[in-house]
Amino acid sequence: MARKYAADPIDDLAGYEHTLAQVGVRLRHHQSVLEIGCGTGTTALRLARSVRSYMACDISPEMITIAKEKLAREPVESLHFVVADAQMPPPSWDTGLNAVQRFDVALAFNVLHLVPSLNATLQAIRRLLPAGAVFMSKTACIREMNPLVPWVALPVMRAIGKAPDVLVFDALELQNALERNGFRVEVVQRHGTQGKDIRVFMVARAVD
Repeated sequence: MARKYAADPIDDLAGYEHTLAQVGVRLRHHQSVLEIGCGTGTTALRLARSVRSYMACDISPEMITIAKEKLAREPVESLHFVVADAQMPPPSWDTGLNAVQRFDVALAFNVLHLVPSLNATLQAIRRLLPAGAVFMSKTACIREMNPLVPWVALPVMRAIGKAPDVLVFDALELQNALERNGFRVEVVQRHGTQGKDIRVFMVARAVD
């Protein structure tokens, strides 16, 4: 589905631009950034020029292929795309000093509800961030939808292969998961401009 996904327009462009603006004001030129679940690289290409280095990963090789095609057309020296699972840093991140590379900022947009384990993913992200580093995410909180969607419609669609497995949580449960796994949540916002917005934007800081 990667090529179709790449061709589809952004559903809520104004909301997307608001999110980019909120991320952008928190980035600094000296920082190293990791984006998890980067898809076809649209967000990475928008943000990478604002920082010293930007590594963007996705579990889908075809998504990363498309992202690299975009990067070839629009080169950004600081930006690198790599295939990786959100819960397992790839060998290319290894510093060679028996420790994985650490980042000043981690980003995860529209992906935390799609991972196999929210706790395991947040723990993996926390290991890549020193205390004081920032994690920004925008996540669909499926539990905030009509109850028929997560408990009836989604199971039926999964059974016939029309929907992926998703995690069902609300914004408070997501905030609690972040704080349980080494983060302090500092900002909770909704950027949608088209009615009810279940995609919560959070800024969290890694703590000891």
